[in-house]
Amino acid sequence: MVVRGDVDTPDGDAGRLTPDWQGWVACAAAVAGFALCLLAGGGAFSVPWAPSLDLRLSFALDGLAVLYGLLATGVGALVFAYGTRYLTLHLEHERRAAVERWRFWPWMALFAVAMVGLATAQDLVLVFVFFDLTAVCSYFLIGFDRSKRAARTAALMALLVTVIAAVAMLVGAVLLHAAHGTFSIPELLERADGSATTTLAAASLAVAALAKSAQVPLHFWLPRAMAAPTPVSAYLHSAAMVAAGVLVIGRVHPLLARSEAVLTGLVVVGASSVVVGGVLALRQDVLKQVLAYSTISQYGYVVMLYGVGGAEGNGAAAFYVLAHGVAKSALFMTAGAVTTATGEDRLSRLGGLGRRAPVLAVAAGAASATLAALPLTIGFFKDELLFTAALAHGPPTSVLAVVAATLTFAYVGRFWAGLFLGPPRGRVDGMPALLVAPVVVLAAVAVFGGVVVEPFARLASDAAGVSAGGPVALSPAYHLDARPENLMAVAAWALGGLLLALPRVADRVAPVVAAAGERWGPRRAYEAALHGLGRLSAALHDREVRDLRTSIAAVLVPAGVLIGLAFAATPTAGAYVVGAVAGADWLVLPLLALVVVATALIARARSRVTAALALAVVGFALAAVYALVGAPDVALVAVVVETMLTLVFVAALARMPSGDPVRDPVVPVRPGRRRRDLSAGGVAGLAVFVSVWGFLSQPASDSVSAEHVRLTPDAHGGDVVTVIVADFRGLDTLVEITVLLVAVVGVATLMRRGRLW
Repeated sequence: MVVRGDVDTPDGDAGRLTPDWQGWVACAAAVAGFALCLLAGGGAFSVPWAPSLDLRLSFALDGLAVLYGLLATGVGALVFAYGTRYLTLHLEHERRAAVERWRFWPWMALFAVAMVGLATAQDLVLVFVFFDLTAVCSYFLIGFDRSKRAARTAALMALLVTVIAAVAMLVGAVLLHAAHGTFSIPELLERADGSATTTLAAASLAVAALAKSAQVPLHFWLPRAMAAPTPVSAYLHSAAMVAAGVLVIGRVHPLLARSEAVLTGLVVVGASSVVVGGVLALRQDVLKQVLAYSTISQYGYVVMLYGVGGAEGNGAAAFYVLAHGVAKSALFMTAGAVTTATGEDRLSRLGGLGRRAPVLAVAAGAASATLAALPLTIGFFKDELLFTAALAHGPPTSVLAVVAATLTFAYVGRFWAGLFLGPPRGRVDGMPALLVAPVVVLAAVAVFGGVVVEPFARLASDAAGVSAGGPVALSPAYHLDARPENLMAVAAWALGGLLLALPRVADRVAPVVAAAGERWGPRRAYEAALHGLGRLSAALHDREVRDLRTSIAAVLVPAGVLIGLAFAATPTAGAYVVGAVAGADWLVLPLLALVVVATALIARARSRVTAALALAVVGFALAAVYALVGAPDVALVAVVVETMLTLVFVAALARMPSGDPVRDPVVPVRPGRRRRDLSAGGVAGLAVFVSVWGFLSQPASDSVSAEHVRLTPDAHGGDVVTVIVADFRGLDTLVEITVLLVAVVGVATLMRRGRLW
């Protein structure tokens, strides 16, 4: 066996890895998308999607869209290139076939498309669709190693937390549409005011975004998502899943700014995330866990800056997202490269890699310096803008900004020093160049931004202008003086260095925070809720599958209860009208009475043939009702169908064995079953009666039938019913025919085998 990092391959196979052409296709598509975002120079696109619901496919390549589009495609291209090598090694290590790439790359490519779509969407419902699409992609990518329980659990947790929270976004969108008559974000920003409805809707949008960005208290899903392969983690944390939350905040920020309470909430949540994520990052030993908790803290910066608001806060937030995306993706890929080369993923078992992997050490050092805001990197300017915005917001925010920068310096320094300094530990096998090259490219971008910052500042200014609702001018630069921003930076470096020099301080504080989170944190509530729902589902399932009656009641009773709740919550004054009996009604009423009698006979019949004939009476009576109310074509169809079904029922029942069915001894006979059946039937029947009566009492003013009649000649049909079935509802008819065809094939197959049940 040849050991290559954490990859065991048969002798000689290391040099004959099959090319990952799916990954390179995804990489090429990301490069093309990057070029398009960079060179497009703006533009908008809008076409009707569902006009009756006021929905449009509306996209615009504004400043915010360009920023996040470049991150999603630029970082994506490098991560995809990295993944072509990493995934091959990962699959070999797991003894999995190369065909598993088809379970990885389509989702990664769709992830990038969803992020670009989210960045450019100008309709709240469209934003919701792409927002949830990122959650679906992350579910399959986090759970890529489906044989591992940790991966499956982490994928489900990420999906549930982010998708359930996304319902709040949909609620906010509906509230805004009800109040202002549109889902269009530009129109909402013009029409929205500071009313209670707007505040509630803004808070709902913010909740969905904060859950996606893993902010306290809904942060617990992100560290567990590290069960995903490293390319997924690198992309998810820097340019995709977690970035989607702050992207939404930036997109609707002018709406959030209508409420001071919402902005204050952003500051509080962001500050809490900065401290909690930073403190816990100081305690972690697993490489990707250190970076995961640092992501919670770093996006806490961004959320806090959006809460500060104004030109300073929005500008600093946009620039921070840019710098963080470059640095964090590089550090995640560093962690993956180190684990591949050494077979270890814990800081306590690593060290001294600086001499054995100097190129990676230098590149990772530049990325770490960017996150720690050291000079000559683009990260220095992100903290300069942070400090400027914090000073404008007041002393408490300024102190918090220094604390945040201190924690960042400490955990980033601990991460890099733990890997590359100190005495060598363990063995280091060949480190594939393709796992190092993307880190070098991102490090070069970070250093270039530290020297020539103007292009990055202009990009962030354009993005911040969208969030601020007006022009934002950013002019970061080096200033060799004693201005407050410089003093705050020096203080953060000094305090961060002190934390590194005195690790016992962090070792005492971090466990307390972690223990409090484990005992009272939201993850405990999530797990308890999940287990409770599992037990409830199992109990309901056990009751439902006892017999056919219970299975039917499990459908009818909840439906009746929901209709009853809707009836109780809806104003019904004037909704129910008792009309006069006249004309053909005197013939309809006896027919309906006959239906009631036949239905009761079906329920009490002991003979199968009697039940079938009584059921036919119901069908023929309703066909007569159709004829009396002026629908002879429908009545004729009903008579034909009822005749055919009656013959089929009688023929089938005649072939069944005579006598009472054999009772299953496992299913107990319950004395109260008759009362249960009557109750279930009563609830369902009453619910249907109330619904039908309410509908007939308040018929729609604009019937769709007139429109169908008007459009029938355009469909080249002389019969309205035929045109509806073949044209207006053609797809529905096709699906129904397909279902019938599949059923016929299944029945025919069973009959040929003599196994028809």
